[in-house]
Amino acid sequence: MRLKAGLPALMLGTTALIASPARAQDGAFLGTLVLGTSKRAVQTETATPVTEINQEEMDDRQAGTVAELIDSVPGVSLVNGSTPSGSGINIRGFGANGTYGSDQKVKVQIDGADVGGEELYRIGTQLYTDPMLFREVSVVRGTVGSFEFGSGIVGGVVKLETKDASDFTGGQVGFAFGQTVEFSSNGGGITSSSILAWQPVANLELLVNYTWRDQGNQTDGRDRVIGNSAFTLPSGLIKARYRFGDHSLTLALSQTETSDRDVPYDSFTTTADAFGNVDRDVLSRTAVLTYRYKPAGNDLVDLEVALSQADQQIDQAYVPGSSPLEGTPDFPTLLPLVEADHRYRTTKLSVKNRAWIETGIIRHDLRAGVEFIYKKRLEANAAPGGTDRRIAAFVVDDMAVGDWWTVSPALRYERSVIRGAMTTTAGPFRAEAMMGGLSVRRAFANGVAVFGSAAYTESLPIIDDLGTALIGMSEKARTYELGASFDRTDLFTPGDRVAVKVNAYWTGLYDITSYTAGLTGPGLQLDRVEMRGVELEASYGTEAGYYVDFNANHAKGREFAPSGASARWRNSPADSARLTVGRRFGEAVDLSWEVVANRAVQTPTKRVPGFGVHNLRLTWSPQSGALEGATIRAGIENLFDRAYTPRLSTRPASGRNFKVTLSRVF
Repeated sequence: MRLKAGLPALMLGTTALIASPARAQDGAFLGTLVLGTSKRAVQTETATPVTEINQEEMDDRQAGTVAELIDSVPGVSLVNGSTPSGSGINIRGFGANGTYGSDQKVKVQIDGADVGGEELYRIGTQLYTDPMLFREVSVVRGTVGSFEFGSGIVGGVVKLETKDASDFTGGQVGFAFGQTVEFSSNGGGITSSSILAWQPVANLELLVNYTWRDQGNQTDGRDRVIGNSAFTLPSGLIKARYRFGDHSLTLALSQTETSDRDVPYDSFTTTADAFGNVDRDVLSRTAVLTYRYKPAGNDLVDLEVALSQADQQIDQAYVPGSSPLEGTPDFPTLLPLVEADHRYRTTKLSVKNRAWIETGIIRHDLRAGVEFIYKKRLEANAAPGGTDRRIAAFVVDDMAVGDWWTVSPALRYERSVIRGAMTTTAGPFRAEAMMGGLSVRRAFANGVAVFGSAAYTESLPIIDDLGTALIGMSEKARTYELGASFDRTDLFTPGDRVAVKVNAYWTGLYDITSYTAGLTGPGLQLDRVEMRGVELEASYGTEAGYYVDFNANHAKGREFAPSGASARWRNSPADSARLTVGRRFGEAVDLSWEVVANRAVQTPTKRVPGFGVHNLRLTWSPQSGALEGATIRAGIENLFDRAYTPRLSTRPASGRNFKVTLSRVF
């Protein structure tokens, strides 16, 4: 079997070997208990379309970027997801696209901090952080489950939680040290990650993680070099938690930086190098200080106060002679754009409380909070600078009515004041909105549940809108969903479990401000966008260790001009399906085969071919002998070296890639 490149020398490093521990709430309400033996649990207990990826699955996927952690979630499509630069996350047809790395409709949070830039022209989302820093990822699709996290969320929310020291110490006093080495054949990728966890006393835990990831230019299935696919990414995490009585304090500091030399300014590589190349330095920092008060025996108080800041700095310098426009009349206009430096700082103070209340036959899981958000952005060419101050309040009440009904209303109010850095756009510009949703779920004793929801949200103007008529407009969206789930144990054989969840949705976006190249008189180029789709998640596991996971996504979108003319929505994803079949042999071996398939897509300008890709994964955790306590993972991605470019991506996917990961906690 032909591999893409020679295997690099082995290195030392770390990763988490311990899956996220189960959590139980004190009082009358208990958290979800996950049964079954499949790779991923289907969240059938809620009407919210949410997918959770735990530590075990994250490790087994051997992801090279944060985006690759979630590409297996139905409804999620990646834009060039194998690199941190020029990549992005698209959910249900909204989010990253081939021009901007973000459209504000997909929220990304690290330990509750809002990360990522706004509409960075041809650069990407800049999610420069390493997947080995995280212990859990949750993806909430759509709007109905988003009101705790922000406004204007149409695609969904990606929540990343960093590792804790207790994941390695097991909550016991003492030290734990982890090492991992990971390497990949395609692009000669090498990753080294080291974790030191220390609990000097039972109520204090400390963690330090340093991860270094390096990848050369990859090749596609035809052995052609994929441009702009090389990167070097050092990342670090420092995390401390101190518990005293019913109180706790947690501090998490993470940083990622990269220095790219002579790389395309257009990191999406869609403009035939017209912009030329740049030297680009990126520094991304996230800091979160969290205080929690959870008095024992008091169901009314579970208070969390969090102060966070996400700081991202991008410095660029044009490489002389790299643009074909050099020496033409257009070059003096181009140069300030490609040499623009950017800096985004988002500071947020959030105060939230969770209460469990019983009123007759109704049991309330009530979450309420306020947020104070301050965004500051450096003035740059094609990216106006200024400040955005916001105040938001939300309330979400999951009401269990009797044994079978759950009714969940949610409200969010948000107000913003934007001021520009230049006198021509000084402002202030004020906006406010009330938004919310309602979901209803009916469960039956036979394991079946049906549910539906309706939600309305608004995206208030952003700093990018300064200097345009868009600064006075809010983008609006409505989403309706219907679905059903089935969850049963001992269905076919003793000890087995089957879980299925299907969601059908319709989303209408109007008063559009995100997808316009300019104004055409008093109206916008787009009048509205309509997306509809069906998402399916299913899993089956047996007591003998066999398991099957399947998910699929079918989506169609239309965009409408003010004249009424319509076309396929430019950011509609391809229909997709993913099947994983595997078996666990006790605690020692987990072997799986995965096939990923996308249907062909016909756009107004071209046809994007469909594809089917096969991946193999093996996890071996020796239970005795010299390797006891170690974990060895091996995977082959794109087994048959298929040449393809996923829908929405602007670069070809990588060809066959052999990966090996060695890890150990001491």
